[in-house]
Amino acid sequence: MTADLLTVRDVSVSFATESGTARVLDAVNLSLRPGEIMGLVGESGCGKTTLARTILGALPPNAQVRGAGLEFAGRDLLRLDARTQATQMRGRAITFVPQDPFSAFNPLFSIGDQITELLRWKSPDRAPRRFGYPRARRRTDRARALALLRAVHLPDPERLLAKYPHELSGGQRQRVMIAMALLPEPRLVIADEPTTALDVTIQAQILKLLRTLANEHGASVLFTTHDLGTAWEICDRVTVMYAGQTLETAPIERFVRRPMVPYTRLLLDSLPSRNAALQGIPGDVPSLVSPPSGCRFHPRCPQASDLCRVERPPASVAEEGHLVSCHHPHMATQEAAAG
Repeated sequence: MTADLLTVRDVSVSFATESGTARVLDAVNLSLRPGEIMGLVGESGCGKTTLARTILGALPPNAQVRGAGLEFAGRDLLRLDARTQATQMRGRAITFVPQDPFSAFNPLFSIGDQITELLRWKSPDRAPRRFGYPRARRRTDRARALALLRAVHLPDPERLLAKYPHELSGGQRQRVMIAMALLPEPRLVIADEPTTALDVTIQAQILKLLRTLANEHGASVLFTTHDLGTAWEICDRVTVMYAGQTLETAPIERFVRRPMVPYTRLLLDSLPSRNAALQGIPGDVPSLVSPPSGCRFHPRCPQASDLCRVERPPASVAEEGHLVSCHHPHMATQEAAAG
């Protein structure tokens, strides 16, 4: 069996704020296999982006990180020094596709200048601890960039390099961002809701493109989204988060057809349907400065018991490849079967 590329073990992240300490991630667990696309889903504010930035090593100074381990390709990212993170991991072995394809670019520089600057420091051909940008490597990097711009279906890439970000459409900018994320030949690409700012037809193109390129380049993808339809289109497995806790991980088809945690069931039931009235999840997402004890979903859960209120459920294997953190997972299964 192939070893996991990424393993997150009991990782917690808190932030000092004016209102108190916000416990944004609470002993999160997650694994990602080589070549896999893992969806990270949940309501806004559940901690998806914080987890992505923790893996990337891009948290603000007021963040405090604790955990048993955050292992990537055999190295614990929580124990790496800042220099190693910056030179070997962030932007090289692990890259990032942001949510907003416009604000990610510097409007004062051409696309070509920004790709050149990226490759100057993050090219897979760059020798460690060697400065300067030799002409031979510059030519090789330019050829690599043009090839990837063609691969993301951008016509006339030579001409595109001379353009500025405002001269490209949203879909074109996002394609350039995907190409730039793949240029360093990473092992992991973190895509943080990369289609949110795009219209529906462009979203479908970008999702198909991201899956194709991930397969061709052998990269794993951690894909954060609040859109379950998007997760269905692109992901191999899904991990569900709520208020900083991971509740369920399952292969995508099992996640949709046989959810075992009440929150997952309610999340799926809230999807718009022609044959049913719109319904949400009663209650509100809790404050992370003073979150509920035990399972953080218990104030909104129709199946919560006294145990849920005082004790956080441990992760357990419900079926092969299907992990749940719930004291009453089978009750959710019986509901789904009855429905």
